[in-house]
Amino acid sequence: MKTMLALAAAATLLAGTAHAACTYPQSPDSVPDGSKASLEEMLASQKQVKGFDSSITDYQACLQKEHDDALAANPDMTDDQKNERMKILVQKQNAAVDEAQRWADQLNAQIRVYREANAKK
Repeated sequence: MKTMLALAAAATLLAGTAHAACTYPQSPDSVPDGSKASLEEMLASQKQVKGFDSSITDYQACLQKEHDDALAANPDMTDDQKNERMKILVQKQNAAVDEAQRWADQLNAQIRVYREANAKK
């Protein structure tokens, strides 16, 4: 029941931003298996992961601007409403950073595998 009330409150707070311009970036397709991948595949994956990370940074900035605009447009918002909006903003931003970090970790692990598999003996 508490969860439903919290969700309803969040939906109410976000109702003013239903037209949100912030679009979550497309994550990379996959990270190749470093033991089988070519250098070109590894470099392409690295480019995708770096691009995703950059897009996440842009997404976070968009969320922040959206948050700031909502506060400016609603000066009568209570402290509880402001705190709830901030909580939602932080959750979205943290989730995005966590996903970008997971992709970077996967890539880095496969780069190590690639280097081991292709080390000159």
